[in-house]
Amino acid sequence: MSLFSALNTGVSGLQGAQVAVATTSHNIANVNNEFYSRQRVSFAASTALHTTSGDIGTGVTVSSIVRIHDEFVYSRLKSTANALSYDTYSKQTLEEVAEYFPDLQSVGIAKDMANYFAGWNDLASNSSTGSQKISLVQSASTLTTNIQSARTTLRTLQDSINDQPKTNLEEVNSIGQKLADLNKQIANVESVKGNYANDLRDSRDQLELTLAKLVNFSVSKGAIMSNNTIDPNMTDQGTDYYLNISGSSFVDGSTFHPLVIDNSGNESNYYSVYSESQDGKRYDMTEQLSGGKIGAMLDLRGRTIDTSKDGGYPKSGIIQGYIDDLDTFAQTLITETNNIYASSAQSKMQSPLMSDVESDTSLQNVYSNLQKGTFDVIVYDNAGKEVAKKTITVESATTMGDDTFSKSIITQINTSTDDNTDNNSLNDVDDYFVATFSDNGAFSLSPKNALNGYKIALVDNGTNFPGITGISQFLSGTDAANIEVNSAFKKDPSLVQGYSAPVSGNNKVANSMVQMQYDRLSFYQKDGRIASETVSGFYQYVTTTIATDGEKSISSYDTNSALYNTVNSEFQSISGVSQDEELANLMKFQSAYSANAKIITTIDQMLDTLLGIKS
Repeated sequence: MSLFSALNTGVSGLQGAQVAVATTSHNIANVNNEFYSRQRVSFAASTALHTTSGDIGTGVTVSSIVRIHDEFVYSRLKSTANALSYDTYSKQTLEEVAEYFPDLQSVGIAKDMANYFAGWNDLASNSSTGSQKISLVQSASTLTTNIQSARTTLRTLQDSINDQPKTNLEEVNSIGQKLADLNKQIANVESVKGNYANDLRDSRDQLELTLAKLVNFSVSKGAIMSNNTIDPNMTDQGTDYYLNISGSSFVDGSTFHPLVIDNSGNESNYYSVYSESQDGKRYDMTEQLSGGKIGAMLDLRGRTIDTSKDGGYPKSGIIQGYIDDLDTFAQTLITETNNIYASSAQSKMQSPLMSDVESDTSLQNVYSNLQKGTFDVIVYDNAGKEVAKKTITVESATTMGDDTFSKSIITQINTSTDDNTDNNSLNDVDDYFVATFSDNGAFSLSPKNALNGYKIALVDNGTNFPGITGISQFLSGTDAANIEVNSAFKKDPSLVQGYSAPVSGNNKVANSMVQMQYDRLSFYQKDGRIASETVSGFYQYVTTTIATDGEKSISSYDTNSALYNTVNSEFQSISGVSQDEELANLMKFQSAYSANAKIITTIDQMLDTLLGIKS
């Protein structure tokens, strides 16, 4: 072996130490970079010279610069980040919702209800006093206004959530494009054997973690291997890369398939998310997207949208559920109140327009809360004496005006029958009043001779027909969006009556209104369930659901926050840079560099000596 070979051995050591110092310097420079994976230089002995005396070493070579990374720990980090992002958004939103329903002892809809029923109680005590009627209308107006306001606030929050997925989907697509570009760069770098695109892989991991905070996805990176000479952890190798979201290809190597978000043709302007094939065909992914901030948005806002129904608003969703429950509460309050108020005798009655009902429409197909049973039509004379009474039957096929499958409401009321069983055909309900159902959907009961002073009332026996049709309204509207006090009473509170029969001292209707707050009523929910509760009990169910959901979100957030911190600490302990460790390595490699430099100096002196002998 020549001195020049020995010199080359020293140079290899010098170069190896130089690479190690550069790598250590790179680690130290990125000590505060959260997404940087520390790197280690892998050394190997250079090919030895084989002699009869034995192998003579020729120095050292840098076989690779290894990225210290554990793909399995990193996968857990993405999973916990996904769950934490979901809980963070849900927690913030549900805490905001809870603020809309304070319902403390002195404020809130529960207090408004107490004041409303107290107003009926005061009217029952003194039904002729005008101030009592004014107070009742005012308390009823406060209640209905606050119910409307609560629903409007929920809908506004739901609308604001709907506006956010578009911005977040744009970020998702931006990340997808960047991932595809990075995959192309990684493939180019690693196409040369022995080259490792460590920093590019770190950048790709950073994008994946950001994407995990937005939405759940699955990714396949080809070979997962370990290099036990440097680090026993499992790391991703190779250039294969496939990422899908909810089963749809999103990034395939260097190819990117963007997601599409669209609300065209939807009256509510609520967005749906689609994957799009190369031929332009779209596949709705809205129900499949899960996890992360976007998953939380969709779960809160609601996913399933039928653009042909309910104005294009979701059928489900946490906030939509609150709105539906509030609508159910308001609908039952309206129906039950008007059921009772219809028993107060009036000179004539007319319902608002029933736009979904035609003469031959089965009423039960339109109104889920209409029940089979009967209601009574009662006629009073001007002295308050009952002069006629007819029982009307409601069946599953009953319509307003068609008798094909069952006698209609109009036919039953207008048919000449001996209601009083006195063999007198001139003193029955049909002799005093006539029922009509107009083409525009208005149901009315009108006197045949207004000058006679007869009055009519409907007493329900469990069908909900008077309250559903609104034939005699104290409260108008159909749900929490439009519940309000009858406009005629707001203009003139003196028109409110607390009696059933129009006689002095009769306060039966007012007493029935007071009793209603204690009765168990049927609340027909949007999902088909029927809850049997008092008015205050069902409202308490609504607020309790909101409070419980909020508490669950806080508990889940606390759990996942602790889990994320634990996994992140584990991840950082593997991939993160320890400044003390790197400084120790720097001193070690600096010493190695100096030692190899000493070898070169020694060889140089030996060469000078050799050349001096020859001279």
